[in-house]
Amino acid sequence: MREPAFWYRPRSPLSLVLRPLGALYGAITAWRMLRQGVDAGIPVICVGNYHVGGAGKTPTVLALTKLLRELGETPVVLSRGYGGRLEGPVMVDGARHTAAEVGDEPLMMARDVAVVVARDRLDGVALAKSRGATVILMDDGFQNPRLLKDVSLIVIDSERGLGNGEVFPAGPLRAPLKAQLSRTDALVLIGGGNAANEVAAEVAKRNKPELRARLKPDATSLAQLIGKRVFAFAGIGDPDRFFRTLRASGIDVAHTRAFADHHMFSIDELAALAAEARREQLTLVTTEKDLARLRGGAGVPDDIVPFAVRLEFDDPAALRRLISDHLYKARERRFSRP
Repeated sequence: MREPAFWYRPRSPLSLVLRPLGALYGAITAWRMLRQGVDAGIPVICVGNYHVGGAGKTPTVLALTKLLRELGETPVVLSRGYGGRLEGPVMVDGARHTAAEVGDEPLMMARDVAVVVARDRLDGVALAKSRGATVILMDDGFQNPRLLKDVSLIVIDSERGLGNGEVFPAGPLRAPLKAQLSRTDALVLIGGGNAANEVAAEVAKRNKPELRARLKPDATSLAQLIGKRVFAFAGIGDPDRFFRTLRASGIDVAHTRAFADHHMFSIDELAALAAEARREQLTLVTTEKDLARLRGGAGVPDDIVPFAVRLEFDDPAALRRLISDHLYKARERRFSRP
């Protein structure tokens, strides 16, 4: 899905027309969020967002994976496998599965952490626990009431914010903001923008922490691209953020091409991209998530450079305290039950 431009324009006439549908959709979602989820038996950390589209959840999940391992935990990521056809539960195997089967994000993350794909999250929890999980990391699912969440971290791109603040389809929000704020345990603001300052202020009023973080390029990826003119393409939730990150990293971006999120590239599209890059003597570069979708497909140019990034928190000690405290409380709560 490609996000409509009017979602990020204030007082758009089309948004006003769609507002009644947004009110209905939002009311249903807010009502569902009130339901009590099933206890997984082990701590569940949810990494979600208030809106549809990209915000930086996957880099956040990978950063939390690293932290949890440092704390002596065995995290397993739980995903619905958006874009994949397997219902699961299945443990993602990068050597066996494709993005068409399990989704691009689970396939990409499976290189660094155990990932379970399951349409039914309870079935996914059972598989994760059978593989030794001590903590479940939910990739998305903040608005889904199926599982009890011990801590919910909400990720926002600080340069985009929440657009017009309307609920889908009038805007990008998945539910009314007030209903989502009440279930937020911490806010993760990615980037140096100020578009999410108002949301951060609302979270602060509820005495919940705000964590700032930035996407940093992988040194190997950077070395492959510095000094070259590149043709960047991406089919993610916010391709412009990817292009901005490239330029901010000192890379000479000559051309860009944006596709819809989770776009499945055809042979003809790839051939056209490769031909244009050769014609202009440019290096093709894309995201790791896009490359995960391309791997194993026919007609994929072998000289595409993946641009890897990692998320760095401005105050990693604050993140460590937050996660440690919630893990302790989650286990204390379960231990103290009669």
